[in-house]
Amino acid sequence: MSSKTYSTAKDALAGQIKDGMTIMSGGFGLCGIPDVLIEAVRDSGAKNLTVISNNAGVDGAGLGILLETKQIKKMISSYVGENKLFAQQFLSGELELEFNPQGTLAERIRAGGAGIPAFFTKTGVGTIIADGKEVREFNGEQFVMETGLFADISLVHAWKADKEGNLVFRKTARNFNPMMATASRMTIAQVEHLVEPGEIDPDHIHTAGIYVKRIVHLANPVKRIEQRTTRPRQAA
Repeated sequence: MSSKTYSTAKDALAGQIKDGMTIMSGGFGLCGIPDVLIEAVRDSGAKNLTVISNNAGVDGAGLGILLETKQIKKMISSYVGENKLFAQQFLSGELELEFNPQGTLAERIRAGGAGIPAFFTKTGVGTIIADGKEVREFNGEQFVMETGLFADISLVHAWKADKEGNLVFRKTARNFNPMMATASRMTIAQVEHLVEPGEIDPDHIHTAGIYVKRIVHLANPVKRIEQRTTRPRQAA
């Protein structure tokens, strides 16, 4: 079997990115985002992309750099805050936006990975979220139908992986990454620690290697803090 590991993000994306694709991008804010893979998407020059992600990073970082180059045609997200360019492009009509309640977005991705085409949820019934969607009654209550999401490529960030692609996510950086890793035809992971097969306890694996096609090892990733909150230093 050929190796899943690639020396650079550019190599891992080679031959896979093209105009008009749908891409899932893991992370929450700047936590657990596949930043180096996003930079490689920018450098590919691919345009008219539909990107599924909780949010679009911040100005100048994460998916924000793809907004700067106007490579994203549509975002499927749950949050616009922290990114002025995201809001500006949406309000000016430059960027299409499909808003989702955050739990609904997570479940749509999970459903896509599980092969579930649609499901019913109470979230959004009676609001604009339900406009244009099927609403059905179950046990005397109203539920709105949401469709599963599936992408051409998923980009994720993992704390540890072995060379077979088994992934371990660390703490909050786990967020959307495991779900997205299952919900596309090709998952590419950037990983902080790369080990040999068998070195990860099977009970500690969050995403099985069968879902992961390509791996990029990043030994010393830069981790930005989205909002630094401190308290005043007390006098001695």
